[in-house]
Amino acid sequence: MIVEIGHFALVLALAAALAQTIVPAWGARAGDAELMAVGRSAALTQFACIAIAFAALVNAHLASDFSVLNVAENSHSAAPAIYKITGVWGNHEGSMLLWVLILAIFGALVALFGRSLPRTLRANALAVQGLISVAFLLFILLTSNPFERLAPAPFEGRDLNPILQDPGLAIHPPLLYLGYVGFSIVYSFAAAALIEGRIDAAWARFVRPFALVAWGLLTIGIAAGSFWAYYTLGWGGFWFWDPVENASLMPWLAGTAFIHSVAVMEKRDALKVWTIFLAILAFSFSLLGTFLVRSGVLTSVHAFASDPRRGVFILAILALFILGSFALFAWRAPMLKQGGLFAPVSREGALVLNNLLLTTACATVFFGTLYPLALEQFTGEKITVGAPFFNMTCGVLLLAAAGVTPVGFSLAWKRGDLLGVVQRLAVAIVAGAVVAVVGAAWLRGGPVLASVAAGVAVFVILGALIEVFARAWRPGLSAGLALKRAAGLPLSFWGAALAHIGVGMTLLGLAGVGFGSEAITTLHKGVPQAVGPYAITLDSVGERVGPNYRETVSTMTVRSGDRVVATIEPARRQFAARTMTTTEAGMATLNFGQIYVSIADPAPDGAVPARLYWKPLITLIWLGGCAMAAGGALSLADRRLRFGVARRSRAAMAAAAAG
Repeated sequence: MIVEIGHFALVLALAAALAQTIVPAWGARAGDAELMAVGRSAALTQFACIAIAFAALVNAHLASDFSVLNVAENSHSAAPAIYKITGVWGNHEGSMLLWVLILAIFGALVALFGRSLPRTLRANALAVQGLISVAFLLFILLTSNPFERLAPAPFEGRDLNPILQDPGLAIHPPLLYLGYVGFSIVYSFAAAALIEGRIDAAWARFVRPFALVAWGLLTIGIAAGSFWAYYTLGWGGFWFWDPVENASLMPWLAGTAFIHSVAVMEKRDALKVWTIFLAILAFSFSLLGTFLVRSGVLTSVHAFASDPRRGVFILAILALFILGSFALFAWRAPMLKQGGLFAPVSREGALVLNNLLLTTACATVFFGTLYPLALEQFTGEKITVGAPFFNMTCGVLLLAAAGVTPVGFSLAWKRGDLLGVVQRLAVAIVAGAVVAVVGAAWLRGGPVLASVAAGVAVFVILGALIEVFARAWRPGLSAGLALKRAAGLPLSFWGAALAHIGVGMTLLGLAGVGFGSEAITTLHKGVPQAVGPYAITLDSVGERVGPNYRETVSTMTVRSGDRVVATIEPARRQFAARTMTTTEAGMATLNFGQIYVSIADPAPDGAVPARLYWKPLITLIWLGGCAMAAGGALSLADRRLRFGVARRSRAAMAAAAAG
């Protein structure tokens, strides 16, 4: 009965989404405040209905109700509770339900906190958001029903894909979806601004918090997915330029460009048309990622579906929202006023250059990802565009964008002094150059990008710290006064500084991989094997039984000289329900670097084939991602970016005038 309630709640959600789409748009057109207010009620109703449906599916998984096809194919009665819950979105149907739930959450947030906006802008934005919900709810109900019943019900489920039975699945997809779908509200407000033909700094102030939330969550989601692939797949890598990985990188690049562009618009009332374009682009790439994962056009460890009906349906959604929004943009954008002017050498100018580099990198990833797919569809020829292409194109562009960051951060608004900034950053420039030269000498003909990236990373980190120091300290100030000045700096400034430091940390972690080492060998008990500055010794091989698997565990000791620094236990797991075997890597974190060991099945004599890695500074990749997201959260905490500040400010001014 609960399952049927969940299904019915989805149908009610579709009805609410239709009301949210039609009624407020009609009210905005007619100037009817009561009709426009319906959008708020419809958005909250839609959220409540989808939340009920999602709760019903979670309950079916926890109760191991194998009469539901989704549960039978993605769960098992012996699975731990956490994997029963994550099994809800570890499949196509459940993940789409999570998608529309997050879509409804963002619509509800606008309904609750958008009272400071002009009524017509809010009504049109909710209408566009409702239209997106209508499209995806129809997609779920017509092609991807998560509540489909099985008759007769099987006694036991097939279990969740063993690769997905990991705590990372509880974190990675929800965060990634919050980022993906979070850009939908930015898209909706961009479309609403185009429909109204008006955009100003107030629009930027309201949209920017949503953009920061979406960007921060997408950053954490990508970092979590990278770490999950690193320790779960057993390949020793964290980014493979897989088409679906690229599909998450593209909206992140467009979103990064957008949050910089919208800051210029808020501060200087400039780059209006470009900001609207980026808002459309960021969500368009999110939709493209949905199509790639669920259309069956590619084979990937990330891909969910291969049903042609679903692919055609999502392609229609893609065409509606991407082509429709760009057609609206082409029609209405020329009517928007351009706003303030600025000198080429200024913070605005540096942000424009940063935007151009980011969007060019995004276009490069787009071309490299889709060209092989298009070529195969039209000619049948199969080609592979892999890491060498992306590293030498997108990688170089992103290095350049990172190199511009400290300069832009230190330039003044409207008109800056480039020579003065270079002098201020002299220490950072010299330190970065020294690191790059020393790194190149150390590698002796190794990967050139590794030493260059290390130098740029040091420049970015020191550049951000120098700017913080310059803002807080002046000659003659005591340490106490300098600390007070630092505490008085806006949280948005601290957030930007922390995010830039995070970029440098991630870049330094990526560079560190080029300085690592690898060994492919067979380990024998008691015989040490060197990798980097450490030695690894196989101690024992044993068997363990988990809740729904058996595993063969190899216990190993990591030594630095004669000192034991870590014990690791790489394993091979066998899942009976799916008759699959997975590799569990053994890892030890040592001074921001990691020893990483993945094994094959042990030989009869107890010897263990293994791949050993020493990866210096690799943990900085994910720590940097966390720092970037924390920077976004810190900026979001700035009082000037809180919802409702503009409305309260206007009310205070009106009260003062009346007094």
